[in-house]
Amino acid sequence: MPPQQALTLARSKGLDLVEVAATAVPPVCRIMDFGKYQYQEQKRQREARKHQKVIEVKEIKFRPKVDEHDYQFKKKHIERFLEDGDKVKATIFFRGREMAHPEIGRRILIRLLEELGDSAIAENMPRQEGNTMHVILAKKPGSGPKPPTPRPPAAPRPAEAVAAPDEAEPAADEDRAEPTA
Repeated sequence: MPPQQALTLARSKGLDLVEVAATAVPPVCRIMDFGKYQYQEQKRQREARKHQKVIEVKEIKFRPKVDEHDYQFKKKHIERFLEDGDKVKATIFFRGREMAHPEIGRRILIRLLEELGDSAIAENMPRQEGNTMHVILAKKPGSGPKPPTPRPPAAPRPAEAVAAPDEAEPAADEDRAEPTA
């Protein structure tokens, strides 16, 4: 139908004439309540955002002289972040004369990659920029969360082990009473 006729029809119904496909010949239009349509689209987008997981990049900083306990502690944090679905940027921070030995920092990052090899992959190899060296780790695609181990049901207590309240043992004070002489 001609555009003017469609426009008058839409106005008579109290609705809008919306162009759906402008590139089609002839252009395709639709009679609808455009405000309601926009509201529903916004609602769909909000709903879609609720179900999205935003991947964050968490950063864990090491030093070239990191102690074994600190290294293991930070490695556990990295494993937890990867399980949560986040990426991890492992950074070695060099100060002063430590800059003369970047191989120490590289060894720490390579060791980290080897120990996390079954659950993480490196998006890039260790790279030095200024006084820091870093590598970005992501969860390995095939490694899902570990299934929880089922707990065995608790064994029921035998009936005779449970004493009735009126059959309770004598109070502890009576047992300890000193004999009078």
